[in-house]
Order: sequence, then C-alpha cells, then structure tokens
Amino acid sequence: MERPEAADPEGMLRGQAAIWECIFGFVGGMALKCVVELGIPDIISSHGRPLSLSSIAKIINLPSLDTDRLSRVMTLLVHRQIFTSNNPASPEGEHNATTLYGLTNSSKLLLSDSKTSLAPMLLFQNHTWMLSSWHHLSDIVKEGGSGFTKSHGLEFFDFASANPVFNTLLNEAMEGASKIIVEAVKASYKDGFNGLGSLLDVGGGTGAMVGEIVKAHPHIKGINFDLPHVVATAPEYEGVTHVAGDMFTSIPPADAILLKWILHDWNDEDCMKILKNCREALPKTGKLIIVDAVLNSQGNELFDYMRLVFDLAMMVHVQGKERSEAEWKILLEEGGFASYKIIKIPTLASIIEAHPHHAC
Repeated sequence: MERPEAADPEGMLRGQAAIWECIFGFVGGMALKCVVELGIPDIISSHGRPLSLSSIAKIINLPSLDTDRLSRVMTLLVHRQIFTSNNPASPEGEHNATTLYGLTNSSKLLLSDSKTSLAPMLLFQNHTWMLSSWHHLSDIVKEGGSGFTKSHGLEFFDFASANPVFNTLLNEAMEGASKIIVEAVKASYKDGFNGLGSLLDVGGGTGAMVGEIVKAHPHIKGINFDLPHVVATAPEYEGVTHVAGDMFTSIPPADAILLKWILHDWNDEDCMKILKNCREALPKTGKLIIVDAVLNSQGNELFDYMRLVFDLAMMVHVQGKERSEAEWKILLEEGGFASYKIIKIPTLASIIEAHPHHAC
C-alpha cells in the first residue's frame, strides 16, 4: 500500500505544518504575556517612536534582564506582526543591536492606558487559574462538567465570588473587552437606542458598557444589574444605577434589556430561564439586545475561527457554548421571543435584536 506522503507530498507537508502549529499554539500567548508583563508596549508608546532593545532594557531597569532572550521573543512577535522591526534578523539568525521595535495596530491594543486594551484579557486568559482548566478538555468530553470545576473544585462564578483576586482579574479583563464591543455597538447600532427611556444591562459587570451607551445617549436611564459581589466594586457612572440581584430569579423592568456575552456562559436550559425572565421584564413594545457570537463553522471571515475558539473556551470554563443562527432561532422562540434580526458589527460578536411574543 502506498504511503500517504508519497501520494501527496505537498499535502502531507502542509498537514505537518498545521499539526506543529497546533502543538505550539500556546507560544504566541505566552510571548505576548511576557512583553506585557515587562511593559514593553507602554515603553515604546511613551517615547512615541520605535526603540532599540538596549533602550527598552535600560527603561525596564532589571540588571538580570537577558536582552538576547528578549530579542528572540520580539523576533517571534515581529513575525506575527504584533511589533514592527526596521532590521529583521538575517537569514543566518544574527541580530543587530540597533534594530528598532515599534508598535502596530495589534500591539496598540496592549497599551495599559488604552480604553480598549486587551492586555487584562491576555493576562487573565493566560493565568494558571484559567490554563489549568484546558488540561481537562478530554475529561469533560468523556464525562461532562467543566474543566474549571475539575481543576479548582468550584464552578467558575462561585470561584470568582470566593476569590477577590480572581474576581478583580475577571472584571478588569471583561471591562477592556467590553469597551471594544461597546465602540462597535455605538458605531453600528446608534439608531437602536433612539426612543428608549431605560436600558438594563443584565450581567453588566462593573457597568462600563451601559455607562458608555448612556454617555452617548444621555436621554436613557441606565441600570447595571449583576450579582452583589460584582456591583460592590463597580465605579459610578453618570446616569447609571447599579442594582444587585440574580438574573435566574428575576430581572428589573426596562424598555430594553442588554445581554452582552451572557448567554454564551450558559447551557440552553439556563438560557431559557434568563430569556423568560427578560421577557417578563419587558413591555410589549420592548426589545432584547443580545451581543454574542454567531457561529459559522464553514465561514472564512476575519473572526470565524476565533468564534470557534470561544466556543471551546465556554465549554471548558463554564459549560456554556457559542451558537449558530439556527440555534439562536430555536432558543429565542422557546424563550418567548418570536422575531429577531442579526446585525453584524466590526468585532467578533454580533447584535441579535429580539422582540417578545406576548400571549393574547
């Protein structure tokens, strides 16, 4: 029998490259974590121009810092187009000490003073608390449950409630990511907030998103609704009231309800409880604004692969899932929302605007 590599040598070579990339898929995240912990994006940004490694090392001011090792980390990230380099490594692997490293649109998303910084999310997702869950992926495929619970003995949100440090990391991570989402929502859905007297953000965390929406639409009364330990650390936003509660018990009334990155945390049964509580809280003319991913497993748009990654992340950490349009349609109908439309926005999530079905 002919060996596969003999029949299709080029295909086998591409297959080999794909497997190597999967084997070492974690390295890019670790390299990013390294440069963020060293403050390198902020250092370059503060000088307003590309810097040499020797200049960066001088500012970091650690006598034991190994600039050769750091150059190897930077070389990988330059190859991934996270940073620029005006003098890439030569084919022989030699590095010039005068190589200058600059920021790209990617590394600008890692700046600590950026309101859309993804650095907290990077540090959170690459923390050992989160990474340890992934080692149970095959276990949860075989046995069910969540990798997070198998790793830590508590469900994700129970662990956050009991662990203030973890809760802070989570809130900071979600706040930065939320600001990216809210900018996309504000740009693509600004007319969707017209005519609303009140907007309730269910599971709104520290209130960053509803705060930004109210800032852009000051006629709206904003309500940030989350668990007591979450709203306890929430800052004040003009026009926003923080309300503690449990979305599985009841949801305060409002003209519109926002669910941003909430339903993907839960299985269909739990989502049904949340949706039914939302339906009860809305007036007949009200609407539900869901901000979540819409999966397309055959798609090749910019964020399609990352949506599939998020789907596994939800499964590993919280037993949740991302959903296709067909799955959203079924979920919404069973939850009491007879009509919906999907609005694409420039990020990995979409807006799913749904309207309640009220029995006659």
